[in-house]
Amino acid sequence: MRPTLILSLVLLAAGCAGTPPATLLALSDAPDPARVRTVAEPGPASYDEALVRWRSPQDLSRWLGPRFEYDQRRALALSETARATAQRTPVHAPEAFFADPAGVCVDLTHFAVSMLRRIAPQAEARYLMIEFEPIAIAGHTLRRHWIAGYRQDGAHYFFADSKRPGHIAGPYATVELFLREYADYRGRPVVRWRLADSHERQLRQRAPRAQRDERG
Repeated sequence: MRPTLILSLVLLAAGCAGTPPATLLALSDAPDPARVRTVAEPGPASYDEALVRWRSPQDLSRWLGPRFEYDQRRALALSETARATAQRTPVHAPEAFFADPAGVCVDLTHFAVSMLRRIAPQAEARYLMIEFEPIAIAGHTLRRHWIAGYRQDGAHYFFADSKRPGHIAGPYATVELFLREYADYRGRPVVRWRLADSHERQLRQRAPRAQRDERG
């Protein structure tokens, strides 16, 4: 069953429980329903070829935009609810993601950060973990979202976002300026966030203290 069909069924079930499916879709990390998919241009034939051909975040973003497929079933498997009751679900390795660019926000971000560190280490790629006020879809609590961040000419940029694959946001003088705009775009208040070197690390800062704690 295709991820898009799974998403539709999950949202329909949740909608029957009282929350309109369109609202849940807008609040989830799935790509924006208004997203206009561009035609995928020919790209590298293999992961190794991509490491040679790609040189910038723009190269990654152009490839990801038309190819990324959101997997709602995997999103539920990685939810706060599932993680509290089941074994850990591993994040897709970059090589596996290149072969099949489908997954959730952390898969997409892990691929982008890993690739950018190899092809453009000067960009100082990092993980931005955002904790929103939680929502529940089909009995699963969803709150954390991942985006890739990098630096260029002293400014912050953010991309590899499952909500809008192929989009690069920036430049921003601070992370807080981006988060302010992003919270408005998502319609979800940001509770905590952290720039991290690994997706394994836990988010600890609260938003009001973010400027004092952020070191990126």
